[in-house]
Amino acid sequence: MGALPDLFTRSVIIFEKRIDGVSRPGLERFARRAQKLSRAEGEVDILITGDRRLRELNRRFLRRDKPTDVLSFATNEEGGGDIAISADYARRSARLHDHSPSDELKILILHGMLHLAGHDHAVDQGQMARLEARLRQRLKLPRSLTERASSTPTERAKRATPPTRRTSR
Repeated sequence: MGALPDLFTRSVIIFEKRIDGVSRPGLERFARRAQKLSRAEGEVDILITGDRRLRELNRRFLRRDKPTDVLSFATNEEGGGDIAISADYARRSARLHDHSPSDELKILILHGMLHLAGHDHAVDQGQMARLEARLRQRLKLPRSLTERASSTPTERAKRATPPTRRTSR
């Protein structure tokens, strides 16, 4: 028997921490699509957990003693891996950027998939950011992590400040 067609790429979502309004089947469908578009190969498991667990993983594997939003761990050269996402971060970021927690989880999944596909925004002179922006638009998602991180403090302040209401007299 041959390999499974792309339609059946396995993607498992594990909820240690739930987010209201987020369905496992919907998130799994999105993960499969993001995996295909990002060209991340192999089986991918996605853990949705809290800040405390992300901090533990960040400290253990990257020696950074702080919570973070998303971590990606490639498992081997054939592809695949694990993605860990902070539900706490996703909720806060969704409120800050005025979109749904579901959309924020999808942004984080896409970001993690790009890392599993071998992209690294820390060293690639913007290639991952540009690809993430194109895929985000294709997937109809709000601004990506790399777009938010690379904007200037003034641009971030403008987005965070609601526009003033003008009245005509």
